[in-house]
Amino acid sequence: MLFSEILGQEHIKKHLTHSAENGRIPHAQLFIGPEGSGTLPMAIAYAQYILCNNSDGENNNGNEACNLKFKNFSHPDLHFAFPVTTSNRVKSKPVSNFYLEEWRELLENQPYGNLFDWYKLLGVDNKQGQIGVEEAHEIVKSLSLKSYEGGYKVMLIWMAEKMNIACANKLLKLIEEPPNKTIFILIAEDEQQIINTIKSRCQILHFPPLAEDAIKQGLIKNYNLDATVATKIASQSNGNYNKACDLVYQDSEDLQFEEWFIFWVRSAFKAKGNKAAIHDLISWSENIAKTGRETQKQFLLFCLDFFRQALLLNYKAPDLVYIEPKVEKFKLEKFAPFVHGNNILEISEELQDAIYHIERNGNSKIILTDLSIKLTRLLHKKSN
Repeated sequence: MLFSEILGQEHIKKHLTHSAENGRIPHAQLFIGPEGSGTLPMAIAYAQYILCNNSDGENNNGNEACNLKFKNFSHPDLHFAFPVTTSNRVKSKPVSNFYLEEWRELLENQPYGNLFDWYKLLGVDNKQGQIGVEEAHEIVKSLSLKSYEGGYKVMLIWMAEKMNIACANKLLKLIEEPPNKTIFILIAEDEQQIINTIKSRCQILHFPPLAEDAIKQGLIKNYNLDATVATKIASQSNGNYNKACDLVYQDSEDLQFEEWFIFWVRSAFKAKGNKAAIHDLISWSENIAKTGRETQKQFLLFCLDFFRQALLLNYKAPDLVYIEPKVEKFKLEKFAPFVHGNNILEISEELQDAIYHIERNGNSKIILTDLSIKLTRLLHKKSN
């Protein structure tokens, strides 16, 4: 993967290439950045720069055969670990090696993809993947072997916050004192979910959200979009190139989420003193409970973001508002006054509690029904 193919983040590219050229390569690094900021493609490009002895800040002038192996992500000294779960094909003790074909497909088509995209590709979005202790055994085994080409070995762990405690404890010693010329690159979106004993053993690199102009240029280059259309999509994507790509194809889950959210909001406003609307809320909860747990979590995060955007508009900060509702006859300007300082904290807490309980395999129908009734009450709360 060429550094020139990665959008923006120029200061991080320079930092990584200069450190590699000067032989200052930390044995364990943690790349932390929001979805769509390019942490995964950057990690792969960095691994290629090291393994293929590239120079001058680009991956096209080192070992040609080595660079060629990276084109289909099959270099024998580049190892991957990522969240997995059981599926129709893998019935027990799933590990990343069982899903390498699907993983390479994701890297080829959606290098900026998120966990939701990955589970959809596997067809397991009703389950929650993890990086478990079986994976730790595989990592220890693969890194105990000599490198195929006699140089460095790189272990890239994507969504490292999905490591369970048993896996993290198993890898602690290895991350602290890896074999000679072995490099760990951990990638995460949520720093708070990574245990401190892992964090303390890594050099941390924070990735900011992508600049609008970087996303715009990427859309023009990769999708041949008109500059005006690319500018609008870049603005709506909020620094997330993965979301921008979804908006290009008009297959973003956000479109479905918006319909669910607005149906819920309209039912909530009708529910005061109206028994029929309560039935609508229960029906709404049942429908969403039928989807996969990852879909439910993504939807609740979308709701959280929608409420924040409404609050910004209500408090006269329209320049920070990037959501443009597409559902007919729904105006964010009319909805915004109902989201204010007197209810936003409680709304946020209720949504985060619901995400927490869904993650822990609570009954989705009960959780969502309880949430919809609570949020109905909060939406009717006066601003003073």
